[in-house]
This record gives sequence, structure tokens and C-alpha cells, in this order.
Amino acid sequence: MAKKAEVVAEAPAAPVPYTRFSDFDIYLFKSGKHFKLYEKLGSHVVEHDGVIGTYFAVWAPNAKYVSVIGNFNGWEKGSHPLTARWDGSGIWEGFVPHIGRGEVYKYFIHSHHQDLKLEKADPFAFWCEVAPQTASIVWDTWYEWQDEAWMRERRKHNALNAPMSVYEVHLGSWMRDPADPKRFLSYREIADNLVPYVKEMGFTHVEFMPIMEAPYPPSWGYQITGYFSCSSRMGNPQDLMYLIEKLHEAGVGVYMDWVPSHFPGDAHGLFMFDGTHLYEHADPRKGYHPDWKSYIFNYGRNEVRSFLVSNALFWLDRYHADGLRVDAVASMLYLDYSRKHGEWIPNEFGGRENLEAISILREMNEAVFKEFPDTQTIAEESTAFPGVSRPTYLGGLGFGMKWMMGWMNDTLKYFEKDPMYRKWHQDQITFSLVYAFSENFMLPLSHDEVVYGKGSLIGKMPGDEWQRFANLRVLFTYMYTHPGTKLVFMGGEFGQSREWNFEQSLDWHLLQQPTHKGINECMKALNQLLRTQPALHDHNFAPEGFEWIDAQDRENCIVVYERKGLLPKDSLVVILNMTPMPRQNYRIGVPAEGKWQEVFNSDSPEYYGSGVKNTKPIATDPEKWHNRAQSITLTIPPLAAIVLKKV
Repeated sequence: MAKKAEVVAEAPAAPVPYTRFSDFDIYLFKSGKHFKLYEKLGSHVVEHDGVIGTYFAVWAPNAKYVSVIGNFNGWEKGSHPLTARWDGSGIWEGFVPHIGRGEVYKYFIHSHHQDLKLEKADPFAFWCEVAPQTASIVWDTWYEWQDEAWMRERRKHNALNAPMSVYEVHLGSWMRDPADPKRFLSYREIADNLVPYVKEMGFTHVEFMPIMEAPYPPSWGYQITGYFSCSSRMGNPQDLMYLIEKLHEAGVGVYMDWVPSHFPGDAHGLFMFDGTHLYEHADPRKGYHPDWKSYIFNYGRNEVRSFLVSNALFWLDRYHADGLRVDAVASMLYLDYSRKHGEWIPNEFGGRENLEAISILREMNEAVFKEFPDTQTIAEESTAFPGVSRPTYLGGLGFGMKWMMGWMNDTLKYFEKDPMYRKWHQDQITFSLVYAFSENFMLPLSHDEVVYGKGSLIGKMPGDEWQRFANLRVLFTYMYTHPGTKLVFMGGEFGQSREWNFEQSLDWHLLQQPTHKGINECMKALNQLLRTQPALHDHNFAPEGFEWIDAQDRENCIVVYERKGLLPKDSLVVILNMTPMPRQNYRIGVPAEGKWQEVFNSDSPEYYGSGVKNTKPIATDPEKWHNRAQSITLTIPPLAAIVLKKV
């Protein structure tokens, strides 16, 4: 990264010829293969002929005139024109002496199309004004990183057989200033609170909902106008880097939401950038998203492909992100997604698959794992599209993992039912194992499940107060002992009572209540269990790590299964009781002879449970049960999950 340059306090002169592009850069850009465009396009403080200034470069092939406007020239459209390159790339560029870091600017674009005159933010700006202001800011991504130890070791934290529990966070509402609840905490203030909390809870990673610049807060960041800019609401790029660095120093990985599926139609953004459909597909049947009333990238245009793949690599490169969770992949894969008959165009073979989107997702994953092989990519994909998390050389999309949306839907539907009816719906929690190993699945209990009238997780649970919290503890235990990696949205880990509101802080005062504190302690224990028990992660995505012991006791609503590690001694037996009835002298088959002891019990008093435990190791009997030569009898607590291990 270039060292920061100081700006001489002189009046900015007109732009002078200067370029950061080689002929090879242009060739790669036009071929859709330039994956570090952020080093070329945008604004960069440089020294030219002994003078410090800023180089500007913008792609606007259908413009007949482009200039830089800003405070430095009184927003005068004719004083600082850029020059169109001669090579047909559509890039306009120029060096403006004596301006630099902190300068506010936009591009004035006079289009050939309908003589339109536009003022646009820089698509490659590293920072921008706080909304509702819309200008870009000349900035850099220079930072003296202190996370070398994490970067050397992060391969093992991101490995497919690593314990992985992800804490999904909306930074703007995780915590607000108690003295002024409307004020966002800065990235640095968030670091002071979030880092020790996540470390104490034992989560292995955080996932930030989009922190790129988005003008409309209710979009939660999913309607992006500044793809290379972190949200200025909470600070500058170096402030965000500080937050990530502190998480790394605490041994916590950072995933970021990335949104290549759509962008908004704000006048200063990517839409109709040079007066034409430059970034979006011109045909609304392929270029407009009816659900989100936003615009879809033209995945078949080479320059747009370079833009998107460069953006994915940018956050891994400059911000040391450890992975990307890719939003709304299903909407990209299918041309008829959320469209009626006649509202979409088949592909060249007559099918509904978006071949151009499939191609760029594969290319993005290949580029990520080539440049940053110790990171991860995770797809939010809700259909049965095959091979989402399989290598591209086997015909897959190349993602490292995929959200297990079917598990989430079935599980929540089951747990919302009154326990007296669950015996008729046991398939809803056993069916996921039919397809659990068809992909590398991450089990998500995300923000989408606690908004738009769906209520909170604890609000979905039936029964009186004790039963609701007991149900939630069983749900989390089932999640943590089910094959796959885990994701929990903020607030769920302490049983947030109300539905998530992006305009308010989480209700941290609830931790003063024993019910909510109990859920919090239970989550800590589950994260510790995940980290310390190899059987829960050695085979995250392989059938060798799971075996049913009994999935047929519908009458008692009890399921029993074994989780297996690489070594037989690591095996765990998991028992879930989905009713408020304790079961005495309940017999189960176990994998081996010996003594079995509880290593986790969701009914423990420290979790606000009733305290029904098997306090001593339980010796096996040579009585065949559940097709196993050895069995034990034990007490199963009410609405609880217990985990046993051979001692």
C-alpha cells in the first residue's frame, strides 16, 4: 500500500496528463480479468513531477465530458476536466495538483445519451460523506496492521473441520450510546465493547451485516452505493480496520456480508452511471429486481465482472476480512427468481439458470481462494441448486459453505409448536439429516428470522416463561450438536425479548434477569463445548461424524444420536427431550462399554434450568438396545438436552 502523502497548501491547478494504467491493465479490464481495479480506478493521492496531488480515474464510456467537482473548485463543472483515454476503455483520468486526503468530490458527467448531465459519487471511493450527504472523499487504506499472529494462523480457524460459531452483528444497533440512544457508536467505541464480549462468549467469528456505504438505513446496508467505502456513520476506514484488528488480536475471525446481487437507484450511485445502463443490465427482465426495487448487475459485461471480483478481493486484501458471506445468491442463479410468466428471459439453452451469474460466482470464488486460500466464502442460497459448496473443477459454484435454510425453517416450525403436538411432527427435526451432507452447510438463525413481525427467537417458543427459556436452550443445543457450522444473530444469545429494531440498541439490561442470563451462560457453555469436543467439528460436513441412535420415539418426543470424532474416544451421545416431562430410567443404546458421564446439560441451574442431572458416571449394561450391544439407563430432564461422553 502506498504511504500517505501530505498535500501542499496551494490552489489546485487544472488536471495534467498522468496515468496509473498500463496497456496490460486495460487489456485485463476489458477482458473482465482485472481483479485489483481498486489500485487503479478511483482517487489516489500520489506524487507527480515532485508535486503532491490526487489522481482521478472513472469508467464512463458513454460520456462526452467528465470533470471533477468539489469544495476545492467551488463545484465548478468546467474547471477540472478529465481526459478520455485513447484506447477505447471508456476510462477518464487526470492528476489534480495540490489536493489530497480529506477532499470532498464528485464526478460531473455529461452523457452522449439524451444530453444528460449527472453528478455521481466515485464507485471506487474508499470513503464518503455521512448520509444524507452523498459526495465521495479522497482517502486511503494505509494502516499499520498489528494482527500478524492471527493472519499466520487463520487457516486453521477457517478450515472446514474447525469449530466454527459465528455471531452475526448489525453494528449500528448492537449497542448505542446510553447517553444518546440515537447516536451510533464509532468503530473504535464498538471495539471497546464488542471484542471482549465476543471473546467471553466464545464465538469463533463475527459476521458483519453490510458495512459498505448505504444511504438508506432501513435497508440494513443491503442497498449499497459505495462498494469500496465503509459506512461513514461510524468512522473512517482506519477506524474499521482497528475494530477488525482488535477482533483478530482476541482470536476472533471476521466475515463480511457482500452484496453482488443488486444495488439501489439513487441518483448519485451506480444506476445509469454515465447516462446509460452501465453497471446494470439494460433489459428490466434481467436488470431490475421486483422484490427489492433495485437494479441487477450486468454479469455478462466484462468491465462489471472486473468491478465485482475486485470488490470481493478488496475487503479481504485491504481490511483483512477472513471471509465473505454472499447475500441473495438464489436471486442471482435463476432468471425467473420472484418473476411471473413473461417477466423473464430464458438463457441461450432455454433454461431458467442465469449462466452469466453462475459464471461470475465461480470466477469470484476461484479468485478468492487463489489470492487468499486461508479465507472462506459462504453462500446465502435457499434452493436445491446443486454443488453450491463444491469445487468449480467438479462443476460446483466453489463456495466454502452454504446456509442450511431448510434446517432453519423446519427447526423453527417444530419448536414453535406446543410440546403436546410435537410427536406428530418429529420428522421436522430429523429430516435435515437426509441431506445434511450434500453441501458444506452452515446452520443459520439469522436476522431474517427476527424481523417483519416474526418476533424474537424467545418469542417463538411456546409455554410459560420457564418453558420458553427451556425450549430455547434445547434449540441452541440441538443446533450446536447438529452437523455443520453455526450462526446466531445478535440478541439471540441472551434471549432478546422484542423483535430486532435496527434503530435501537439491543436490550442489554435483560442480562440482569436470571432467565436471560441463563440463556447467555448456556450459549457460552455451548461455544466451549464446540471448541473442546472434536466430535462436534472433526466431521463438520461428512456422514462419518453422525449416526442416529434413536429417532423413532415420537410418543416421548425424544431423539438420540451420536456425534463422532476422528478417534473413537471422542464420541458423544446427544439426547433431546422435547417435552416438559422428565423421563426416569430411560434406556438408550450407547456406542461402547464403560461409564458415560454428562459433559453438558441444558437443564443446569446456572442456565435457569430445573437442575435435573445425572450427577455420577453411568455404567453400561450388556443389554442390547437400539441395535447396540451396550446400553445405559438414565434420567432425562424436562425440555432439555444432555450430552454424554465416555470416561
